[in-house]
Amino acid sequence: MAQKKGDDQLKAYMGEDAVFNGSLTFEGTVRIDGRFEGQVITEDTLIVGESGRLIADIKAGTVICKGKIEGTVIATEKIELHSTGQIVGSIKAKALHVEIGGLLDGQCDMSGQGNKIVALKKKEESGTSTGRG
Repeated sequence: MAQKKGDDQLKAYMGEDAVFNGSLTFEGTVRIDGRFEGQVITEDTLIVGESGRLIADIKAGTVICKGKIEGTVIATEKIELHSTGQIVGSIKAKALHVEIGGLLDGQCDMSGQGNKIVALKKKEESGTSTGRG
C-alpha cells in the first residue's frame, strides 16, 4: 500500500494525563502517552509513547511500542519494540524489531504462513498416498 506524502504525521494524540476506556478506530498515525483500556483497530500506525500504558487488544498496520502494552497485538506489517517498551501478551506480525532493553513476555507468531503450511502438508499427504498406490 503506497503512502501519500504526509501520511506519517500524527492525526491524533492522547497526552500523559488522559485516561480512556473503550474502542478506538482511526486512520493515519495516532500516539498514546496516557492510559488506554479496550480495543484499537486501524490499518495504519499506533505509537505507544514512553508514558503510554495500554491494556488492550490491538489490530494495526504498524505498532511502535515505547511504553507498556498488555494484551494481544496483531500487526499486518510490523511491530517495533523500543528499549523502553514492554509487551505482555501475544503478538503476531510479519516483522518484529526489538531494541536491547525491550521486553516481550508472551507468545510471538511471525509465520504468516499458516494456510500455506496446511496446504503443503495436504499436498505431501496426497503425494504420499498417490506414490504408494
